[in-house]
Amino acid sequence: MDRAVPALASDPDDAVSWLRIVPFIGLHIACFAAFAVGVSPVALAVAVASYLVRAFAVSAFYHRGFSHRAFRAGRTTQFVFAALAAAATQRGPLWWAAHHRMHHAKADTDADPHSPRRGFCWSHMGWFLTKRHFRTPLLPVRDLAALAELRWLNRFDLIAPVAFAGAMFALGEALGADFGTSGWQMLVWGYVVSTVALMHATFLVNSVAHRPGAGRRRQRPFDTRDSSRNLWWLALITMGEGWHNNHHRHAGSARLGFRWWQLDLAWLGLKLLAWLGLVTDLKPAPMKGERPCGSR
Repeated sequence: MDRAVPALASDPDDAVSWLRIVPFIGLHIACFAAFAVGVSPVALAVAVASYLVRAFAVSAFYHRGFSHRAFRAGRTTQFVFAALAAAATQRGPLWWAAHHRMHHAKADTDADPHSPRRGFCWSHMGWFLTKRHFRTPLLPVRDLAALAELRWLNRFDLIAPVAFAGAMFALGEALGADFGTSGWQMLVWGYVVSTVALMHATFLVNSVAHRPGAGRRRQRPFDTRDSSRNLWWLALITMGEGWHNNHHRHAGSARLGFRWWQLDLAWLGLKLLAWLGLVTDLKPAPMKGERPCGSR
């Protein structure tokens, strides 16, 4: 299998689509508005809650549910959490799942959309800023494309983040001076800052958790054919996604933290949804009889 590093921007489709990424750049610049609107305890609390709710939706539904079919959920439940994940401004469910399935099919090769062999900047965010990766390849997600509500959410993927941002502004206006906040403050902290933080936490799974090189044994307990590694600190900020070597060993598992000490908050959230009857058939990691590399 050819793993040569491709020539950067050798194809016009690999060039950055500057016009289309204006909102992405603007969102980062808008973070500086935090100095203008100030901060309050309630704004910080809402920002953290906003981050966690959408991080769960991305991890549990965009990733484990839609990309890997690691559990079953009704269409209403799927749509609600897909909308929350779309509100994280990481594009639509078909786009997200299609590129992730392509990643697993050709991990760390030239055909991997965010191959680490093209460098940190490419795997972290350069890949999705190109013309090629603005498109949604439907072939890898024919199962999801059969659902009209997911097709709609994917086509109009800006509706969810705009609505979420509006809700943050309205919340701040409703709480007002009684809680020491305002609409603009809540918009900046509850949407802008928390969204940019969540974006880069998610991007780190593609970049830092796929650095070329052998890695330490505790980071790569499984001898997978890619460079995936477990990073405990990344797992903390991504609802368990940092247990990435585990994930590449058993991609169909709804649980990424295989050991009792590997905290996987999205798995705990899915267990709660299962107890409530909103999801079923959570697939565990098929670990019976298997030992990680170097175990006794």
